[in-house]
Amino acid sequence: MKKLNIVVQMDPIAAIDPRGDSTFAMMLEAQNRGHELSYYTPDSLALDQNRLSANIAPVSVVDKPKGEHYSLGEFARLDLSIFDVLLLRQDPPFDMNYITITHMLEHIHPKTLVVNAPVEVRNAPEKILATQFPELMPPTLITRDRSVIRAFRAEHKDIIVKPLHGNGGAGVFFIKQDDQNLVSLLEMFEKDFPEPFMIQKYLPDVRKGDKRIIIIDGEPVAGLNRIPAEGEARSNMHVGGKPVLSNLTERELEICKAIAPALKEREFIFVGIDVIGDYLTEINVTSPTGIREIKRFGGPDIAVLIWDAIEKRR
Repeated sequence: MKKLNIVVQMDPIAAIDPRGDSTFAMMLEAQNRGHELSYYTPDSLALDQNRLSANIAPVSVVDKPKGEHYSLGEFARLDLSIFDVLLLRQDPPFDMNYITITHMLEHIHPKTLVVNAPVEVRNAPEKILATQFPELMPPTLITRDRSVIRAFRAEHKDIIVKPLHGNGGAGVFFIKQDDQNLVSLLEMFEKDFPEPFMIQKYLPDVRKGDKRIIIIDGEPVAGLNRIPAEGEARSNMHVGGKPVLSNLTERELEICKAIAPALKEREFIFVGIDVIGDYLTEINVTSPTGIREIKRFGGPDIAVLIWDAIEKRR
């Protein structure tokens, strides 16, 4: 394999925790393969007469504690079309800034291979893409209409209310059927979020875990079950969820098989889906995570599989 010139669009590298950061794992593997690595943050992007550039620096990474995990060369404004591969790895929220950036990156893709493809990322926000598979999901409602939300709760009792384009478990609320705070919560959401909200039937199986399944090139490769902490409705690891490597069940493999054609059609190389019990809840394509934890607990080195898939395309 020839040496690739790779650039990573991500949040500030100084702020990441290398112990659990999937982008960092992907950078380590690229470096181990002899590829050249560069880095920039999305705020430096500029589109000038169809030329897309950013303030970019060479970067090297090392698997050491935060603060010792990287070193940078000199920053310079460079044309992004000179790179072979661009990793789109900034974290959501999936807002107008994120959407605008995907439009800008279309000016270089596919000459520069953007992973995942920007137009497809834009058209597949995590919670929306999953709704194309209603037979795999729990009862789900997307709306701002209070009367429809009240009727949904009357039918399904306990519910989950969350921002449509949030991430990391932020703004996720468990509302019981007799909870009198629903209207107050909706008032807050109406003030903070211009888009509709997502409401789902509460799944008691979440107490057994919310499984992140990693899919590479349409094929499931590993699962990490995240078990909520006592007294917490969310299973995200940064709010105390306990990660446990978990084999995939027949139902989970069935879900993966059902969505695989849609993922392949959209050229998604790296995807993380979330499954609670027998139900698909999200399809994460913007900046999937969990690969360092999977390797730490004895699972496959998913960064290797990602780069195998990327190199196959280059």
